[in-house]
Amino acid sequence: MALISVVFNSAVILMVAYAKDLHKPIFILFCNLAISDLLSSSSGFWIAMVFITNPQSTVVGSREILRVYAVFTTSILATIYNLVAIGIERYLAVAESLWTRRRVTRNQVLGIALAIWAFAVFLGFMPMMGWNCLEKGNISTFYSPLCIDYLAFITIPHSVMAFVLPFSTYLGIIVFLRKHKISMGALGQAHSTYRIAEIQVARTSIFIWVMALLSYAPFFTGVVFDSATRQCLSNLSPGIYVFRNLTTVMITINSLGNPIIYTLKMKKLGSRIKTLRSPSNNRVDVQVIGKM
Repeated sequence: MALISVVFNSAVILMVAYAKDLHKPIFILFCNLAISDLLSSSSGFWIAMVFITNPQSTVVGSREILRVYAVFTTSILATIYNLVAIGIERYLAVAESLWTRRRVTRNQVLGIALAIWAFAVFLGFMPMMGWNCLEKGNISTFYSPLCIDYLAFITIPHSVMAFVLPFSTYLGIIVFLRKHKISMGALGQAHSTYRIAEIQVARTSIFIWVMALLSYAPFFTGVVFDSATRQCLSNLSPGIYVFRNLTTVMITINSLGNPIIYTLKMKKLGSRIKTLRSPSNNRVDVQVIGKM
């Protein structure tokens, strides 16, 4: 799965990089998401190789596994930030006519992409900068030598972010489309395409939210369980490590599914919304929706 994910995300990166018509803000975010998913899949494969070659290091902890976890954490954080940024960009693109005529430029999105990676690297590499438990107590049972307080600091707020913000932005898009559908109906120019676009946004957003829930909920549950129950390594059952491996598998599946959702479903949704046009009199400007 990790290797397939690497292939899929590499294809998205190459497609966006070499197709000049895709050098738009939203596709830059798609490419940035593919880069973070590529890193996530690669580091997941790296974890698997460390487990195969030196399984004891993944139990008691080592400097090598600490480096792997730092890269893996960075990739997960960057993926979450990109998912949130894509949802916000889509909402701004749809609701642009309500607020301002100013569009999000490519340079602004590039700045956002750089900020995403700077923040993700800073938080992800905190264990390498000293916030680890190689020689301290409060060590994580699941993810030694990471500290439990570091895992709680990273996991809890980012899990909430991954669940709440994408849901809110796509819900906002649905509400916006419904308002325009009502406005068009009041003018006697209701368009069935609004209904279709609303349904497709709902389906896509639900799919994104459910996949994020399934992908990050096991990791979130593991950290909460790890924080609540302090156990000795000698008392741990094999099921604990099976569950830990499951969290990595689910995150890899998320990295595999993201390019499918964001390059296929979003493109199909955009072609549908592009057919929406405003009425000639008492114009309600919805042409911006066609940028989705």
